[in-house]
Amino acid sequence: MDRIEVVAAVIRKDGMIFATQRGYGEQKDGWEFPGGKVEKGEDFREALAREIREELEVEILPGEEVCSVEYDYPNISIRLTCFWAELKDGSPVLLEHEAARWLGPEEIDSVDWLPADRLVLPYLISKE
Repeated sequence: MDRIEVVAAVIRKDGMIFATQRGYGEQKDGWEFPGGKVEKGEDFREALAREIREELEVEILPGEEVCSVEYDYPNISIRLTCFWAELKDGSPVLLEHEAARWLGPEEIDSVDWLPADRLVLPYLISKE
């Protein structure tokens, strides 16, 4: 099975982290950090900014890499690379997601994270 490169934004604001609930596909209803696939030859941070524009109609400032994790779903194998990010301006508009929440540190486990995204959580705690 080929491994797909995926990037995600850990968007921070006022001590909270932005999480989105998938609105489509096999992983529908699972919670994730927003982002998507990296196109061939695309820089990871550029891919992340593009994906966030497409999914949330907002511009971000991708920052330092948080972590890179690998996970094998039944039909797809991914390497998920997450970056800290800040909103440039505006508020996210949900174009592909069912819901979104700003989660504080005590709420981080209050949503049903997708397996790959769940692997990112310990890195957030260690880098905060």
